[in-house]
Amino acid sequence: MTLIYDEPERFAQSALEGFCDINAHLVHPVRGGAVRATQTPEGKVALVIGGGSGHYPAFGGYVGIGLADATVAGDVFASPSTESVARICRQAHRGGGIVLGFGNYAGDVLNFGAAATRLRGEGIDVRVLAVTDDVASAPKETPELRRGVAGDVPVFKIAGAAAEAGMTLDEVERLARLANARTQSFGIAFSGCTLPGADAPLFTVEKGSVAVGLGIHGEPGIRDETSMSAKALADLLVDPLLAERPAGANGRVAVLLNGLGATKYEELFVLWTHVARRLRDAGLTLVQPEVGEFVTSLDMAGCSLTITWLDVELEPLWLAPAHGAAFRRGNVEPRAAAPKPVEADADTLSFAAASDASRRDAAKACAIVERLAAVLAEAEDELGRIDAVAGDGDHGQGMRRGSTAAAEGARKALAAGAGAGSLLAHAGDRWADTAGGTSGAIWGLLLRGFGTALGDDAPVNAAAAARAATAGRDAVTTLGRARVGDKTLVDALVPFVETLDAEVKRGARLREAWSRAAEAATRAADETAQLTPRLGRARPLAAKSIGHPDAGAVSLALCARTVGEALNAG
Repeated sequence: MTLIYDEPERFAQSALEGFCDINAHLVHPVRGGAVRATQTPEGKVALVIGGGSGHYPAFGGYVGIGLADATVAGDVFASPSTESVARICRQAHRGGGIVLGFGNYAGDVLNFGAAATRLRGEGIDVRVLAVTDDVASAPKETPELRRGVAGDVPVFKIAGAAAEAGMTLDEVERLARLANARTQSFGIAFSGCTLPGADAPLFTVEKGSVAVGLGIHGEPGIRDETSMSAKALADLLVDPLLAERPAGANGRVAVLLNGLGATKYEELFVLWTHVARRLRDAGLTLVQPEVGEFVTSLDMAGCSLTITWLDVELEPLWLAPAHGAAFRRGNVEPRAAAPKPVEADADTLSFAAASDASRRDAAKACAIVERLAAVLAEAEDELGRIDAVAGDGDHGQGMRRGSTAAAEGARKALAAGAGAGSLLAHAGDRWADTAGGTSGAIWGLLLRGFGTALGDDAPVNAAAAARAATAGRDAVTTLGRARVGDKTLVDALVPFVETLDAEVKRGARLREAWSRAAEAATRAADETAQLTPRLGRARPLAAKSIGHPDAGAVSLALCARTVGEALNAG
């Protein structure tokens, strides 16, 4: 159990503060992450990595010379927000472009992808790299669906070495993708992990059993097996990875045996003797193997094994010097200290001039966002219960936190003179920044897309609302990759937007069109109970979710009804 904390909701922030203080010679703290504390040459490709907290030494421990230039840290097991990713990327950029690296999880895909889109709009060349090494999460035929676990380490190490060597953005991206394609991992757990402040673990493992194929965000394994000897565990870990050997591989491999947080190093060393023997008996040459904690899951007991199949390009990069808080190799020449970043005050808001009509509509929009926050706070427990069936049960908490922050952001934007569009866009950013995770990213995209389409000039009418809803839907489906039938929020969002658009074109007033669209969203949300999840953390636990609706679809329908009620109340 995670026992040392102050306020549970500040656990990740407090941990980041402590990490940056003890490693001040290596990293400078910035809001939501850390950047290198040493000078970086102009024109160098920047490697920016990140994801949820709770995985130390990932990701802050891998910032340094020969490694990443910066890290973005979300809340525990939750993606950092789009705004945080974009802001820290700007601080790390040195003119050579950016490679954005993260594990392949829906929230990270959304937030890092949205940040890349924003940065490209500012003229910065950004390449997105989602690590996909977990063989338990999808078959070999669909590697793009695999999660990113401890394979982050060799992939980021190789990408960081390529960038440090002065290679071009195209070359760094190519080599990082090659490393990702040749990296596979498989994990086991003996116990689940417990979030700060929680009184029970996210999942449990039966006494005398081992969970096989677990995830690092508290996702349970795909099956349980009877406890076994260290030798048998080594076979369990090695066999799936040997089956992934690429055609033409020369047999030289980088290997990581990774502890998940509560497994003693001595236990890992015992297991390593059998893993190493098994790999060598298979004819493999182990190149600078590593044993220790590299990507953890709070207090989870267990381990994972990662293999990167090296070649003449990847091996020198794996062996290249590096110096970070948690990964050091060879000798790195000292560099001068970089000045500490100067950050703008997060509470300082300014917006472009808005029309009187748009400012009046902004006041109405602010009241609606406040009403959403109240309703979602009341629904927190029920949404969490629905999410716990095949997820980690935090959807209600995320929706409550995100909407509360959005309401606060809307009030501040209104006070700063924002029009309706800017107010909703800013509320979306605050929602995403606070809630984190997949739902936070989606609602950030929805509100920002909606607000951007509305603008700050014309008054809000039915046609404008339909166009704005379409823009929000397009932003979510483009970056999130979900489609109708995947058992996600999109299953309710698409019928909502289609109905709203059809009713408006039929001549219905906004309040009438919105109410009918909310009814369509509610029906669609209920019907997700019969679907099997095809994306996200629930996908490996598809059987458990059948008969239960998707929490994201349910909460979207609830929000649609709440807005409809506000419109009808005038």
